[in-house]
Amino acid sequence: MRWDLLFDDLESQLDREQRDEERALALEGERLRLGRLTLRDRLTAISRITDDSDVIVRVELHGGVVMALRPLAFGRDWMSAESRAAGRRSRQCVVPLAAIAAVLPSRSQLDPSLEPVSESSARLAERIGLPFVLRDLCRRRTPVRLTTVDGVVHGTLDRVARDHVDLALHEPGSPRRERELQGYRIVPLARVLLIEFD
Repeated sequence: MRWDLLFDDLESQLDREQRDEERALALEGERLRLGRLTLRDRLTAISRITDDSDVIVRVELHGGVVMALRPLAFGRDWMSAESRAAGRRSRQCVVPLAAIAAVLPSRSQLDPSLEPVSESSARLAERIGLPFVLRDLCRRRTPVRLTTVDGVVHGTLDRVARDHVDLALHEPGSPRRERELQGYRIVPLARVLLIEFD
């Protein structure tokens, strides 16, 4: 009878130790997963919280500008979105992820932003860098509103290089015409906070 109690006690201790070890391994695995989580992963998770395509993410850009954005697509180092500014009509925009000073999630967005995002490295758009996207705007001669850490300028992208853009300056809403240009500006991509266009 005593041996039965001893074996039962040893068996319960062994079970408890095994459960504690499994719990410790699960916690360590979660810490490792969170350690690999990027800002892009969290923004992607927030944008996929609901099947509703009207998810709004609030972000603060360097310099303190807070924007309400409806994410449309994510690239390697950028996010395209529709800006939802109060008192202004919605505009398409591209936000370099490096320009984001903070994401301002609602309480309902905070925990889901930590959820694992499915591996989708096969998607081409998610491997495309910011210069590639800007080259498309350049090729289409789309007038842009370029917000930098130094201010806002309007114009058309003439060239997009690896780490900078050439911008032909002209009045907002008008097409690029040589005689109406106010000048040119070469802007390092590291200074760009936001590119808005229609």
